[in-house]
Amino acid sequence: MSGLKDIVDGTREIALAMGVTLKTLITEAPVTVEYPDEPMAIYPRFRGRHELRRYENGMERCIGCCLCEAACPTGAIYVEAEENDPAKPLSPGERHARIYEINLLRCIFCGDCEKACPTEAIVLGHIIDLADYDRHDFLLDKQALLNPPTPNTIIRPDA
Repeated sequence: MSGLKDIVDGTREIALAMGVTLKTLITEAPVTVEYPDEPMAIYPRFRGRHELRRYENGMERCIGCCLCEAACPTGAIYVEAEENDPAKPLSPGERHARIYEINLLRCIFCGDCEKACPTEAIVLGHIIDLADYDRHDFLLDKQALLNPPTPNTIIRPDA
């Protein structure tokens, strides 16, 4: 007798759970974002693809100090510094980064490079499009970092 009661109770519990599922399917809108047709909503502290920033006057913020390279736990950053030309300096310091490369295949997006930079030259932006077909496209050079694409994202309020 107790076996039949357990079967009836189990069937009732399954029916109640399926009722909750059907109610949710009917009353709630889907949460799928049709990316890239619709922008993706991300939080303000999201760490996306790296960007090298400039000052308002167009000069590069990077002074070639290599602190970001030293702070990177995976060795994903390579910086080669060069002395600034006094006639036409690229950065306000004595040096600038002649070569600045980031290997996105090695990067863990920890943000240590961003924290180590004294001039706030390197930042982790809001670009989420990181997929590619060729391994060489994951090596970002200085020009790609200075001229990042426009992100297809919107910033959500902190919850």
